[in-house]
Amino acid sequence: MMILAQVTSQTTQTVTQTGIGLGAAIAVVCSWQRNRSILWAILAGIFSWFYVIYFALTRTPEEMK
Repeated sequence: MMILAQVTSQTTQTVTQTGIGLGAAIAVVCSWQRNRSILWAILAGIFSWFYVIYFALTRTPEEMK
C-alpha cells in the first residue's frame, strides 16, 4: 500500500506542476495576441488560468476567425 501511495503522490505533484505552467503559457500567448504588450503578457502569466478563462469569455467575433 505504501508504494501505491508514493506513486499517486508523485503523479499528482507532476500533473499539478505541469498544469500551472501550461496555463501561464496559454495566458501569455493569448494576451500577446490581443494586446501586443509585454506588460500585459506578464500580468496574464501571473494570473494564468484566470486570464485564459477571461480571454475565452470576452473574444470578439473578429478574433474567432
